[in-house]
Order: sequence, then C-alpha cells, then structure tokens
Amino acid sequence: MTGFGKADAEFEGKKIHVEVKSLNSKALDLNTRIASCYREREMELRRRVAASVIRGKADLAVWVEKADSEAGATLNPQVVGNYVRQITALSEAGIAPAPTDIWNVLCRMPEVYSATAVEEVSEEEWAVVETTLDKALAALEAYRAEEGKALEGKFRHNIDRIEQLSQELVPYEQSRVQKIRQQLEDSLASLKGVDYDRGRLEQELIYYIEKLDINEEKQRLAQHLKYFRETLDGEAGQGKKLGFIAQEMGREINTTGSKSNQAEMQNIVVGMKDELEQIKEQVLNVL
Repeated sequence: MTGFGKADAEFEGKKIHVEVKSLNSKALDLNTRIASCYREREMELRRRVAASVIRGKADLAVWVEKADSEAGATLNPQVVGNYVRQITALSEAGIAPAPTDIWNVLCRMPEVYSATAVEEVSEEEWAVVETTLDKALAALEAYRAEEGKALEGKFRHNIDRIEQLSQELVPYEQSRVQKIRQQLEDSLASLKGVDYDRGRLEQELIYYIEKLDINEEKQRLAQHLKYFRETLDGEAGQGKKLGFIAQEMGREINTTGSKSNQAEMQNIVVGMKDELEQIKEQVLNVL
C-alpha cells in the first residue's frame, strides 16, 4: 500500500535519519540503503519493517550526519611518515631537490588517507536507531490509514453502483420474454403454409428463456457484494480476500453479459464491468 514515513533523531553529535516508502504490490519487496555502521544489524531492521509493512514494494533508507568536528578524511600517519623519510633521503642524496611545499606533494600520494574505520555502535545508539525507525513506521502507518479511508469509500461507491446497475436489468428481463415470444411467432408466421404445434412452441420457448435466465447470476452476485461489504467491515489484512471476491463477482457479471441478448442489457453490464475494474485496480493497494 502506498505510504511514506520519516523520522529523525540525535545521538552524541550524530543526526540519524530514517525514511520508509511503500508502493502497492502483491507481496513484500524490501530494498534497503543503510549506513555502513548499522549494516551488521540490517536483518533486524528488515524484520522490523516487514512486521509493519507486510505487503508492498518498500524502500528503507537509514543515514547519518556527523558533526563538523568529526567530518573529513583521516590521514594515515604511518604512510605519511614513510613518504617524508623517502623524500628527505632522496633530497640528501642529491637525486631530487627537496619540494618547496611538501604537503602539496604528500596529499597527492596514494594511501595517504586512511580508510574509514568501522565504527562500533553502542547499544544506546542502536536503541535510538530502533526508536527512530518505529517513529518512521508509525508515520507510514498513519499515511496509509488515511489513504485507506479514502479507498474504502471508493470501494463502497463501486459496490453500490454495481448493485444499482444489477437492479436496472429487471425491467429488461421482464420485457424480453414477450419480445422473444413475438419474434418466434413472427418468424413462424412468415413461413407460408407451414403448421406448427403451439404446445411444442411453448416448450421450446421455455427452454430458450431458461438458457437466458440470469436470476441465479444476480443472486450469486448479490451474495458476493454482501460478502465484500462484510469483509470491508471486518478485521484488517483482508486485501487478498477482497481480490478473490472481486474475481468471483467478475465471473457472475461476465456470465450475465453472455446471456444478455439486448443492447440495453449489455450496456448495463458494461457499466458493471467498469465499476468492477476500478475495484480490481485498487484492491492490490489494500493490505
């Protein structure tokens, strides 16, 4: 589910920043960018995020800003001393003149700056990182809760609209029986000199109408709509169930469309499909 959360903290001259972002996806896909000093505990951070995000394409970023007094590269005294001794020996031996600005020379020599040492993270600092992450996750959750309310309202509108369109089929169902009968009788009347058994005609008409009957589809669709509402009202974490219910609704609507032999009925079914498609597009954004 789409969301964003950010939190900051300070610890002994460090500014710790945590950001969590998520987009809708069928499963949890977590990407991380974590400061090197905290990387040894990356799995703990991942577990913490997974417990909260549950589902979606998520990005976790944790970085640190140090105080100015701690910033900058560190000179390697052993390497610098070795270079000074060699330059002095070459100068004294007359092989090369002594440089006028020895520091300008040294700064361009390889390995003068030592690699950044791996910092030891104390339990107190780690507790601050965890608390900051929890705050970012809480902000993410609040963001998603707000979006979820809007999404719920949209779902309810779509469901109400499908139910309304289903009821709009009723007048056409009642009138098309007479239309089918009239079409068959007109076709038979056009066959000059041909007698037919009216009792058999009634039987064939009943069989034909039964094949086009959509009462069962409407009843099942009504049950799916009711179940969808109940699931929305139930406990959280039902996104996949809502997706399955939407699939079942689609089956009933498609069957109704295949049995609708009038343009007016087919137009109504298209409207139902449009509302259902809007649900399917957003149901992946529900946990």
